[in-house]
Amino acid sequence: MSSANFEHLFSPLQVGPMRVPNRICETTNTINSSMMPGRLDEHFVAHHGAKARGGTGWIGSETWLLNSPFPPEMPDEIGLSVGFASHQAAYQDPAFAEDMSKFCDEVHSSDAVAIVQLTHLNSVWSPSPVPVIGAQDYTPHVMGEEEIEFCLNTYADGAEIAKNAGADGVEIHCAHETLAYSFLSPATNRRSDQWGGGPQERVRFVLEALKRIRARVGDSLALGIRIAGTEFRQGGYDNMEMREMLYCIGEAGLLDFVDIDAGHCWGAPSYVPNSYYAHAAFREFGKAAKADLAEMDPKPAVLFTGRVNDPVLAEELVRDGICDLVGMVRAGIADPEFANKAREGRLAEIRRCIACTRCIDEASEPATFPYTPTCSINPVIGKELLWEQQYQMASTPKNVVVVGGGLAGCEAARVAAMRGHQVILLEQGKRLGGQLLIAARAPGRDSFEDQVYFEENEMTRLGVDVRLQTPVDLEAIRALNPDAVVIATGSTPRVPNDIPGIDLPHVVQGWDVMQGKATTGDRVAIISMEDYYETPCVAEYLTDRGKQVEVFHKSVHLGSDIARYSIGMVLKRMEECGVNVHPNLMLKEVRADSFELVSSWGDKTYRREGFDSLVLVCGSVPQHGLYDQLKAEGSIAQVYVAGSAWVPRRMAEATSHGASIGLVI
Repeated sequence: MSSANFEHLFSPLQVGPMRVPNRICETTNTINSSMMPGRLDEHFVAHHGAKARGGTGWIGSETWLLNSPFPPEMPDEIGLSVGFASHQAAYQDPAFAEDMSKFCDEVHSSDAVAIVQLTHLNSVWSPSPVPVIGAQDYTPHVMGEEEIEFCLNTYADGAEIAKNAGADGVEIHCAHETLAYSFLSPATNRRSDQWGGGPQERVRFVLEALKRIRARVGDSLALGIRIAGTEFRQGGYDNMEMREMLYCIGEAGLLDFVDIDAGHCWGAPSYVPNSYYAHAAFREFGKAAKADLAEMDPKPAVLFTGRVNDPVLAEELVRDGICDLVGMVRAGIADPEFANKAREGRLAEIRRCIACTRCIDEASEPATFPYTPTCSINPVIGKELLWEQQYQMASTPKNVVVVGGGLAGCEAARVAAMRGHQVILLEQGKRLGGQLLIAARAPGRDSFEDQVYFEENEMTRLGVDVRLQTPVDLEAIRALNPDAVVIATGSTPRVPNDIPGIDLPHVVQGWDVMQGKATTGDRVAIISMEDYYETPCVAEYLTDRGKQVEVFHKSVHLGSDIARYSIGMVLKRMEECGVNVHPNLMLKEVRADSFELVSSWGDKTYRREGFDSLVLVCGSVPQHGLYDQLKAEGSIAQVYVAGSAWVPRRMAEATSHGASIGLVI
């Protein structure tokens, strides 16, 4: 598709006082790109500025958390389960405003617009004594008039600082676990005073916040709200009730735009939809809002967000009247240049988001500190400045041999070739992709193959000599006279050989089942010794083929390493597939007619029988034999081991490791 076919997507749009250069939006997301808590540092500017330079017209960056009306003696409460409940917020620091001005200048230099989202994001306060989200089991403080007044004024305070810093628009976050949401929802707002009631009464908090912003900044900023198309929560509002509330808000004449998504933050469906969701799922919410608001003056623009990673799909959404603007956050994380590539007709060069959700998942629940933003397929994310400093063309082009065509090998080859090296990639399989080809066979994970297509296209574009179905040994490597060798031979499934009976014929590996190399009987026991996606993928693959599956899992629940935006859908699919999960159990012994398990926390044992097959999902073992041999031989100066051949981990680690090697050869 050429740029001429994107006549709607790349057309400008007037939204209130601001002119948006195209319809592609980075809706506000919290990826924690700043390395300095409470500041918008150069890493923040580099991350979001790259999207503006890459052609995204609307840059929402990351939410502004607002201060709370705590009594002076009450300590702040900040954490994953509480959110941000603090006496002071970053936006009140003059240095923060200076940072924001620099950020806005960077965005404007690419002719994009900068939008600020204002958020009360905590579960300490609520209009009624009802937990704000289902993942919490304590009752929040019920807000009184003074506290409501305080919070309303903070929206105006934040908007004024945003205006003075050069922002083009302001959005009140009214979805998910925010304070404004809790006033809109009948599940959390059960008040009988002026702040509660039916749909037309519950909008009062949002209307008051909008009025105060308008009173403070006038018509100088575009003003909007973010709202969920429906709650998907017992006792919450459905789409018809949301439309009634949105119409009431729109009638006040205060809105320039509305940003609509769907889902919530702790279950299924999630408002950060992963690969298990259809592309642009719930688009009907955007279309309905657009119809409802069409006759208003001013007519608010409708921004729809919900797993849109392809500019062709985005063009269709705008062309077909689903929305005026399209949220494409993760598309821009996977490839900040995707908009420019689409405009220039370079669709084959776009690295499409595979919707694994690791970027937003881990930003919301960081496992490390300081946290570095992560993308499973884009090694530059979170390291933009480092790549700026280190990336340069090779002063002396070398002959580079990469052994293994998985993610790590492909990225090493791709980056080395970009820098001017002559690269030969040797792969024993029929295609590039490695373990991605296995993962893509699971129901709901077919999008993982998009990364394989990207790597294949890049190898062709960059002139990498790819040799498939090529077994490799030391002699084959020596024959190519390489200056540098990258061993990216991956890993193989782990077999817990210390378990008696593990070699019986009815015991097979999950990888082999997924690849069609092994078959199972009708009743299958999965022995799970991993806490991420592999077990549920194998389980669903088997149930999709009519098997009756039970999982015996080592930890407290299946997928305990899967973060909150994705775990709900994973567990929901297990329920829908009829998979029974038995937690806290380890395999002790296998017999022909039964197997024995032992408690993960004690010594109690359990015997199970009646299963036709046992499928092992026990992690994998690195295959670095070639690397060890080359290092011992010492005939080649530069020898590297990459990805799972070093340590089996996840996609992002393999991608980053391979690319980093390509950067230093």
